[in-house]
Amino acid sequence: MKTLKLILILIGTQLLFACKVAHDSRVARKTQIDLITVKDGIFYKGSIPYYFVGANYWYGPLIAADNIGDRDRLIKELDLMKESGIDNLRILVGAEGDGKDSRVHPALQYKQGVYNADLLDGLDFLLMQMRKRNMYAILYMNNNWIWSGGMSQYLEWNGYGEVPNPFLEEYTWPQYMNYTKQFHTCEPCMEAFYKHVTFIMGRTNSYTNIPYTQDNTIMSWQVANEPRVFSPDHEEAFAKWLKATVALIESHDSVHLISTGAEGKASYLDDIDMYERLHTNPDIDYLTMHMWPKNWGWYDINNEEETTKISIDRANAYLNEHIAIAQKLNKPIVMSEFGFPRAKESLSPEASIENRNTFYSAIIKRVQESENEQGELSGLNFWGFAGYGKAHEDHNGKWKHGDDFLADPPQEPQGLNSVFASDSATLEMIKKANKSLSGKK
Repeated sequence: MKTLKLILILIGTQLLFACKVAHDSRVARKTQIDLITVKDGIFYKGSIPYYFVGANYWYGPLIAADNIGDRDRLIKELDLMKESGIDNLRILVGAEGDGKDSRVHPALQYKQGVYNADLLDGLDFLLMQMRKRNMYAILYMNNNWIWSGGMSQYLEWNGYGEVPNPFLEEYTWPQYMNYTKQFHTCEPCMEAFYKHVTFIMGRTNSYTNIPYTQDNTIMSWQVANEPRVFSPDHEEAFAKWLKATVALIESHDSVHLISTGAEGKASYLDDIDMYERLHTNPDIDYLTMHMWPKNWGWYDINNEEETTKISIDRANAYLNEHIAIAQKLNKPIVMSEFGFPRAKESLSPEASIENRNTFYSAIIKRVQESENEQGELSGLNFWGFAGYGKAHEDHNGKWKHGDDFLADPPQEPQGLNSVFASDSATLEMIKKANKSLSGKK
């Protein structure tokens, strides 16, 4: 009798959840969401200028998956972000490969051209839930770095040998970069990537029945995460690939925006002129830049207060340099990644975030000033939102298969740059900023 009751309870719970999903799908279909466009160098949400402080949420489709995900966590996190005024999420469209050391697992494209149906469903579910909340997605289609497979995985699939993983003792970063630069001259690699782009962009959401190319939840198709020119002689091949990729995206969807996902001049041998050259394409609708004070040697845990100030000064200089290019090209610019560690680079959610908040505040101020002037600096996506995720206590910061997904990708110490739901001071700062930017004083 107890077993029968338990079975009935489980069936009832499943039916309730199925009804809730069906209800959410109907609500999402009926939700009118304004198209994000560009006019005179700024974004518009419908007819209103659009400035934002958003988040990186690369793992969203993974926890949105029905089988391997955690949809309860997803819903709670989307609700918390919406409550904090965060309506712009930068999301990875699929890892590649079999999830070796320092890589995402499971992957959307676990073999070349073969997709995990559960994760495709997760992407649909995430976009449906975002549409219901009037949130916008920036979807990046590839990755320069090994943590999601990316360009290097396409090379391994097409006969270039094993990826020299720089997180293993036998390999170095120069070896990895020299290997990865071959992607832009590897015809079968590029052809496989173009098929991936066409496949994703041709998808119709299984929950809303809205084709991706007609869903204004998608603000921007982004070519890749931090696509790089690795040497002066590499620019020509890179430029040819970038032009072809942008043209392909434009051919499938001439309505939604296109961006590159570049770090700024850091993607181009610190050459601001190269950055400008590679963004003159009229089909690239807006510019991007990233900022990593710790990785770039601006921030020192042995002199935290002083180097936080130095990081802010250098950040402002970096911003100014790239905003000048945006003004010249008459395009908006978004800082689509920036991160800052906790005190002493601690991985504990209880560690101080005072210096992080000081840095965040300074960067957010720049967007508020730009909004007041109707300037080109139009948005930020901090890296990143980890919500209710928890790092495994016994793994010493190392991500292993089955652990919670956090904002820090598998190649990074888990918790290093993550903004958790418990970081109330950071979320309150962002909430106030977004109220100001949306005109809700």
